[in-house]
Amino acid sequence: MNIKTKIRNNCFSLPKGVNWCPVDTALRTLKESLHTLCEPMKISTLASEGYTLSQSINAEVSNPSFSNSAVDGYGFSGSTTEGLNEFSLISETAFAGAPFIGRVPQFHAIEIMTGASLPTGVDTVVLNEDVTLDNRKLTFSGKLKTGSNVRLAGEDVLRGDLLFDKGHRLRPQDLALLIATGVKNVEVYEPLRVGVLSTGNEVLEPSSSTKDDLDEAMIFDSNRPMLRSLINKWGCDVINVGLEIDDIGKIRQKLNMAAENCDVLLTTGGASAGRADYLSKLIKEEGTLFEWRIAVKPGRPLAMGVWKGMPVFGLPGNPVAAYVCTLIFFYPAMCSMSGSGWQEPQAFLVPANFQKTKLPGRREFLRARLNEKSEAEVFRSEGSGRISGLSWSTGLVELPDKALEINKGDNVKYIPYSSFGI
Repeated sequence: MNIKTKIRNNCFSLPKGVNWCPVDTALRTLKESLHTLCEPMKISTLASEGYTLSQSINAEVSNPSFSNSAVDGYGFSGSTTEGLNEFSLISETAFAGAPFIGRVPQFHAIEIMTGASLPTGVDTVVLNEDVTLDNRKLTFSGKLKTGSNVRLAGEDVLRGDLLFDKGHRLRPQDLALLIATGVKNVEVYEPLRVGVLSTGNEVLEPSSSTKDDLDEAMIFDSNRPMLRSLINKWGCDVINVGLEIDDIGKIRQKLNMAAENCDVLLTTGGASAGRADYLSKLIKEEGTLFEWRIAVKPGRPLAMGVWKGMPVFGLPGNPVAAYVCTLIFFYPAMCSMSGSGWQEPQAFLVPANFQKTKLPGRREFLRARLNEKSEAEVFRSEGSGRISGLSWSTGLVELPDKALEINKGDNVKYIPYSSFGI
């Protein structure tokens, strides 16, 4: 298995001459540069939900492993009594977990329960409520097709069939299939260890501060809890690197700690090129920094760096921009680094229930939700600090880089948050 634990220092370098980086160029660069950072391990199937497979999985046994009744009813040989709807009922009963030993004679039927193995001589079952019993004579009206109401061995999955490819992230329903087909253990990737760091003199730790600590210059750190929750939903191990003031020495300590404990670091604040952006300054001087000015709204400044072999994603500080950039850029990159491969969100064309004149030059992502007519409505403000719009929305409307005039009823590209696994 070619698993790499370090990443090239130039992995995020853009093509020469690129200043304002188009969204598609940024995504293509990430896709071509990143690789799996996680090591494989074996775990019990029972504990595998949320993990990503490092090996493909095949069925150990067929499902179902034996032919059985799909209903409570009466079983008989439909193949040798075609068209017959009157049978003699034998005295025995076939129960689930207690198969009938013996053969059901031709022109006879046996009472059988749901899930019970089909006795020899039975290939068809009539529903309990569709029969009439009179002195152990069973009759029903109409014709019953041979093979009705039975589940044949292997009709769902045959032993040896491919269940899941490498890179598939296991869901609760997948565990049911694995267990039903006899898979006791699976080879998976260890969870990607994602550190989350906030920086800024104006930011307060929400767990240890109150509204009384606020003044006109201070804000609560809402970015880190939001990002930690997102990353946790994606099956990663979240490492809280904490909150740090704008101090070169202290930020250096945070980066060193993260490099020892994290596969990748996600930061907010200090990632641009201003005088107070110490995080990007430090990575540029002592690590490797690529300052991407991405033609995206909300967002734009996205610092991509490497610190002691650890990729660093420096997100914008405004909560809306941080959230959108995490979905658009970090989510597919995270999927690639965690072993599930590059994942692009599924989008849908829906009618717009809004009007907008868009200028050329930037890809725009509007907070949106669908109304009762499945039309896309957008939040009343496009401001990156309007956090309420994130709670209001259920997805994003993506507008292309070019100039655009949108009127009500025009088709627009809608990406539900569920396409990002949330």
